[in-house]
Amino acid sequence: MGTYSFDVTAANFQQVVLDAPQNVPVLVDFWATWCGPCKALKPILEKLAEEYQGKFILAKIETDANPELANQFGIRGVPNVKAFLNGDLVDEFSGALPEGQVRAFIERLIPSPGEELRLQALDAYGRGDAAEALQLLGQASQLDPRNEKIRVDAAAIMLDAGEMEEAQRLLASLSPATVQDPRVQELLARIEFADMAKELPDADSLRARIAANENDLEARLQLANLLVANRQYEPALEQLLEIVRRDRSFQDDIGRKTMLSVFNLLGSGELVSKYRRLLASALN
Repeated sequence: MGTYSFDVTAANFQQVVLDAPQNVPVLVDFWATWCGPCKALKPILEKLAEEYQGKFILAKIETDANPELANQFGIRGVPNVKAFLNGDLVDEFSGALPEGQVRAFIERLIPSPGEELRLQALDAYGRGDAAEALQLLGQASQLDPRNEKIRVDAAAIMLDAGEMEEAQRLLASLSPATVQDPRVQELLARIEFADMAKELPDADSLRARIAANENDLEARLQLANLLVANRQYEPALEQLLEIVRRDRSFQDDIGRKTMLSVFNLLGSGELVSKYRRLLASALN
């Protein structure tokens, strides 16, 4: 057993496979002592595990000794290699592949140098260091200009910082297929709401208008758009729901239509489910 190769049982499967370091692939080799192809594949995997020096981890599971794990993962024949990343099953192959094909399989799982920098950038941004994140993304883009995730991440950071024009420029450079990604669609929707918000009064003025006249639906709509632009989605949805309750005909049912736009922006989740139910109740 090498430094990056482990014999795994039900007792240590969680620790070795599911709790592996972030973004480090784990190849789980399901094998059996009586299996000839397994004896050909196993040394290839062990050799590559040492060669890659921790860029992936090899977990070896003898199926006859660990039938519960074999059953859990639907092993019908061996060798069967399943790849896990951050606790999720992401790829697999069956049979004793030659070394070149096994190496190609591993290369697809290991982040490129540009992707590694992108992940470091996300970590930096998670710590609140936007400047470092953008610097790392710039370096990542130079190393891997075809990785459009880098531009999406940079656009998201720019948008959070209020740099809308730069965010728009980055998003405009994406391929049509990437533009359809839900995350990109969310960023585009945020830009649309931010565009509307630029011409609106401040939130305190709008709240004062609503306090003076609860039927000032234009003020409610403007406040909702402003709140969405600032990612304050629940109070925005509350204002839009109130418009629906008070006057469905206001601006051609703009309250309901804008709620649907916010739902599309958010995708799914508890907040969307809650306000879908409230909207359905208001429409009945």
